Amino acid sequence: MSSKAFCPEYDALIAGVSSRPPRAISGTRRLAAVALLLAPFLAVADDLELEDAIRRAWAANPGLSAASLQAQASSKQASSAEAGRLPSLALSARGVGTGEPVAAFGLRLDQQRIAAEDLSPDRLNAPPFTGGVGLGATLTQPIYAGGRIEAGIRAARAQADADGRTLERRRDELALAVTEAYFGSLAAAQGVAYADDVLAHARETERFVRDRNAKGVALDADVARAAAFRAQAEADRATAEQRLASARSALALLSGEPARSAALVTPIEVAPAGPESGAALEARPDLRAARSRAEAAREMVGVERGSLLPQVFAQASVETMRSAIDQGATWFTGMIVARWQLALGDVRATQAARLRASAAEEAARWQEQQARREVEEAQRAVEAADVRIRSAAEAVSASESARTLRDNRYREGLLPLTDVLDADSALAGARTLLVRSRFEARLARAALQLATGAHLEGVKP
Repeated sequence: MSSKAFCPEYDALIAGVSSRPPRAISGTRRLAAVALLLAPFLAVADDLELEDAIRRAWAANPGLSAASLQAQASSKQASSAEAGRLPSLALSARGVGTGEPVAAFGLRLDQQRIAAEDLSPDRLNAPPFTGGVGLGATLTQPIYAGGRIEAGIRAARAQADADGRTLERRRDELALAVTEAYFGSLAAAQGVAYADDVLAHARETERFVRDRNAKGVALDADVARAAAFRAQAEADRATAEQRLASARSALALLSGEPARSAALVTPIEVAPAGPESGAALEARPDLRAARSRAEAAREMVGVERGSLLPQVFAQASVETMRSAIDQGATWFTGMIVARWQLALGDVRATQAARLRASAAEEAARWQEQQARREVEEAQRAVEAADVRIRSAAEAVSASESARTLRDNRYREGLLPLTDVLDADSALAGARTLLVRSRFEARLARAALQLATGAHLEGVKP
C-alpha cells in the first residue's frame, strides 16, 4: 500500500496543481508546491490498524472498566456463597459483674471459686458483688438448611456468569463503535479528497470561463454559473472537512488522543469474513447473560422456599470464665440443633421470587426474538450495501468519463457550460454514494458479526 493511500491532501494537491497552466507555477510557488507534496512523506504519524484501535479502547474505556469490576465482584460473591457449606467460627469476649443471687453463684461456679461458706443460706441469699471476664469460641456446621445454601450457590454462579457475559457484550459494542469511528474517518477522508477534486475542477472551469468572457466568447451568465458552482464546491469541501474532524474526534474519544492524528492503515474496501452459518444467536453474550439471569432468578426461588423449611446444624464451643489470669474454669459444649422459624413474610417473599423468575424468563425469550430480527436486518443491510457499492462504482466510472468528455467538448465550443456543471454534480453525487456505500457495507458486516456473537473484525480479547 502506498504512503499516499490515506492522504487525501496529496491527491487533492496533485489535482489542483495539474489543473493550472505551467506558467502559474514558478519560483517560490514551485518550491511551496514541492514542500506540500513531500509533507505527507516527511510527517511523522503512527500507523493505527483497526485491531489496535479496538484494543486501545478496551484498555482505556471507563464504562468497560466498570463492567469488568462488576464481573469481578460477582465472581467474588459466588465464591462467598460457596463458603456457606463450610463451618463458621464465632469468637466472643465478655465482662460480667452482678449481685443477683443465682447469677453470682453461677459465675463463681464457672470460675471454680465455690467454697463451703458460699453454700450457707446467708451467703446464698445475699451474695457479695461478683465479677469476671470470659472468652468463648463456637464452631457451627450446617447440616440441613432446606436447600437454601445450594440454591444460593447456584444463583450466585449464574449471576456471575451473567455479569461476565454482559462484560463481553459491552466489549463487542465498544468494538463496533470503534469500527464505526475508524471507517467513518477513512470515508470522511476520501470525501475530502473527492471534494478537493471537484473544487479544483470548479476553479479551473471558472478561470477558463472568465478568460473566454474576457475575449467576448463566453456570456456573463456563464461566468456567474461557474462562480456559483465554485462557491458551492468550496462549501461542500468545508462540510467534508467538518465530517472528517468529527469522525477523528470520535475515534480519539474511544481509542485515545493519539488516534486523532494516526495514519489509519486498515483499508475500508477489504471486508472481513462473515460469521459461520449456524453460529447465529448461540454465541451472543447478551443472550447467554439473559439466560443466566433467568437461571439465577429460578434458583432464588429455592433460596426463599428454603426459609420455610427447618434448619439443622451442629455446634461445638469452648468457653472460659476467670476472675484472674491464673484462676478460672474452661469447659466444652457440643450440640445438634434443629430450628424451624415460620413467618408470613417468608411466604410472600417466595411468591415474589417466583414472579421475578417468570419475568426473567420472559425477558430472555423476548431478547432472543429481538436478536433473530437483528440478524435478519444485518444480513439484508450487507446484501443491500454490496449492491449499492457495485452500482456506485459503475456510476463513478461513467460519471468520470462523462465529465472528461463534456469538459473537452465545452472547451471546443460544442457543448454549453451547463452540461459541464451537470457532469461535475453527477460525479460528486456518484462519489458520495460510493464512499457512503463502502462505509455502510463495512459497518453492516460488523453489525452482523455483533448480531451473531462473532468477534468483530476477528479481534479477540
